[in-house]
Amino acid sequence: MTSPIVRFAPSPTGRIHVGNVRTALINWLFAKKHGGKFLLRIDDTDRERSTQDYEDGIKTDLNWLGLEWDDTFNQSDRFEKYDAAVEKLKADGLLYACYETPDELERKRKIALSRGRPPVYDRAGLALTDDEKASLEAEGRTPHWRFKLSGERVEWTDLVRGPQSIDSASVSDPILVRGDGSYLYTLPSVVDDIEYNITHVVRGEDHVTNSGAQIEIFKALGGSAPDMAHTPLLIGADGQGLSKRLGSLSIHELSKDGVEPMAIASLLAKIGTSDNVEIRSQLSELSEEFSFDKIGRAPARFDETELMKLNANLLLDMPEDEAVSRLKANPKLSDLSDPTFFWDTIKGNISVFSDVDRWAGILFGEIETPDLAEDKDYLEQALASLPAGDYSEETWSTWTSELKVSTGRKGRGLFMPLRKALTGEERGPEMNRVLVLLGEARARARLQAAVA
Repeated sequence: MTSPIVRFAPSPTGRIHVGNVRTALINWLFAKKHGGKFLLRIDDTDRERSTQDYEDGIKTDLNWLGLEWDDTFNQSDRFEKYDAAVEKLKADGLLYACYETPDELERKRKIALSRGRPPVYDRAGLALTDDEKASLEAEGRTPHWRFKLSGERVEWTDLVRGPQSIDSASVSDPILVRGDGSYLYTLPSVVDDIEYNITHVVRGEDHVTNSGAQIEIFKALGGSAPDMAHTPLLIGADGQGLSKRLGSLSIHELSKDGVEPMAIASLLAKIGTSDNVEIRSQLSELSEEFSFDKIGRAPARFDETELMKLNANLLLDMPEDEAVSRLKANPKLSDLSDPTFFWDTIKGNISVFSDVDRWAGILFGEIETPDLAEDKDYLEQALASLPAGDYSEETWSTWTSELKVSTGRKGRGLFMPLRKALTGEERGPEMNRVLVLLGEARARARLQAAVA
């Protein structure tokens, strides 16, 4: 394979979400596996809705994920290129003016359906004389411009879906230029793909029908259509679409919630494929494992619970030096006497890194003493036998073994009241390590509070 050149083309009208990012990630993994290039194209032809803040946000989110691009450009800088393409298509008789209003087009669509015909545009614009066009424009109408499809069957071999074909006679001639002169997605995209030598267009399967028309536009403009791969769309864990949840599933929000970049990348790279969903520590690992052949045809199921499990696994396996460095960067934890011991103690009980603050508060701060009235006598005995001096990881075992003998308690009845009194929690890190971090003074104070 020659080195592929792919592109990710977000519109800066909002922050990118998991659906966008899956497309970007697949493009990036494919390109990097084969020594190719990943381009970032900012589709900002909609000047009213596009903002610089959103563009900056998209770039920030991609950088945070590690999806660096080899080149980037804005479509808003290239209107002269698109205008030239329009003039060529007009001169070749492939772009024609139409004057129907949206209401008139909807009426035509309903009539066609009522007569059992597909709602394909009837090409009335092609039959208009110059005088008729002048008359319509005198009424204040401005034309939108449609590309004249060949009426032939367009075929290609999709890298995900296999052999594909679209009967161009069964679809409407696509509008390329709106009545206000603004461009729809299709024409600028083709012009850019030709100029930047895009070899593969990788996108969601909702674009399959568009591909037939775009392949013909490539040919009309003297280019060759890239190879194409249309991937199944994302659905939620409940099998429903994610459209109503995309705000909370933006990369910006997920990062604010403490989700690690590689947890997101690992999940999005593996769901909907024949690979097991497992955490990877580097994008390069995901790239080496990537193949279009592994992508199935069923919708890819995005489960936030699965994402958080991956995130917890990533933290559990995080290199010790990285974890300690992040702990030291936290002003609340910068004075930890043994950050390595603290990390090893709590890492199995956090889902996001910011959970370390919660456990620091439990272990070194003030806790709300739970109601342990029914265990008061037992806790008084525990307080009386609490070891003095410095604690080690063996202190807990020695202490509870004595309590087992003196009280006859065992199992949950032996350990749970102590855990609750010392941490205010019913579950958490191993108590032999917790007791070391608490130390005698704090442990004694908490037991005294529990029996007061």
